[in-house]
Amino acid sequence: MLLQDKNAVIYGAGGGIGGAVARAFAAEGARVFLTGRTREKLDALAGEIGDAAEVATFDATDKRAVDEHADAVAAEGGLDISVNVIAHPTKHGTPMVEMEVGEFFQPIEQAVRSNFLTTAAAARHMRKQGSGVILFFGGSGDPMRDYYIGGTQVAFEALESMRRQLSAELGKDGIRAVTLRSGGVPDSVPTDFDGRDAIVDGIVAETMLGRAATYEDVGNAAVFAASDKGRMMTAATVNVSCGALVD
Repeated sequence: MLLQDKNAVIYGAGGGIGGAVARAFAAEGARVFLTGRTREKLDALAGEIGDAAEVATFDATDKRAVDEHADAVAAEGGLDISVNVIAHPTKHGTPMVEMEVGEFFQPIEQAVRSNFLTTAAAARHMRKQGSGVILFFGGSGDPMRDYYIGGTQVAFEALESMRRQLSAELGKDGIRAVTLRSGGVPDSVPTDFDGRDAIVDGIVAETMLGRAATYEDVGNAAVFAASDKGRMMTAATVNVSCGALVD
């Protein structure tokens, strides 16, 4: 069991990626603390996982709520892993220069604020322990012609800068910071979404392996990155894009 007796907080656990990470962590022996804003989704996931899961609902842009939850987890035997996979709202299909200021900044502000708060809260406890892992999700990517996602990619780039700086600052405390990069996960596209087949085909077409990563693949990669098997990794990205992204 790669994560036996580890305590892991997963922010955004109600989403597809968060759920996959939670299941994979629990399967490897971790106690998973599922957080988000939709109780029903978290309860359903916790029911699937069983006794290894605990649920808390709050907004991860609320400093007080994030700090109080991190303190509560740490009191249960430590806070070993912090994963932020909260989805960032974005306005698709509108060129950046045609957006309102608020539309552009919304994903940037939410992503940077929530990741800053969750990371700072976890690091306070990890420093005392002399160990810990902080996982980000998204990473850098080359912009695509005629593909308009507003401030979302800017947000991902900001998080990468944050991850690099954190790695430099927290390495001496035994804390690692790693980003998971997927290049697109077909599982995340709803089965009833109009044009789903074309989107999935587009994701797969960009890969070198002729297939795209699944939720399970992302969960397994997160387990490795968070475990002692990945203890040599920090200031790094884990590329699970099946070759869609080239390092």
